[in-house]
Amino acid sequence: MDIRNILERTTKDISQEVFEDLAGSENVQIERIISTGQSTPEGKWLKQEKSEFVLLISGRAGLQFRGNEEIELNAGDHLVIPPNTEHRVTFTQKEPATIWLAVHF
Repeated sequence: MDIRNILERTTKDISQEVFEDLAGSENVQIERIISTGQSTPEGKWLKQEKSEFVLLISGRAGLQFRGNEEIELNAGDHLVIPPNTEHRVTFTQKEPATIWLAVHF
């Protein structure tokens, strides 16, 4: 058994987002993302083929879906992003770090 803490930072370098696979199978991927002020570049939209469940563990973040207003997420907020939905991260809180739990299915 390898017990880890989802809130523990694995690196002190905050210049880049950290993406860590926590578990997965052929159809499901569970990852932790640590954001420290990063956002999606202006004009760029993210889109994936699978659904994505997102839970904000700590910090704050903004999400925008194409054609809609920005929404703000706070610790404990979660949502499902349907497949092929264009979206972007408008901001993430630097301190405390924004920690996401993402489940791609």
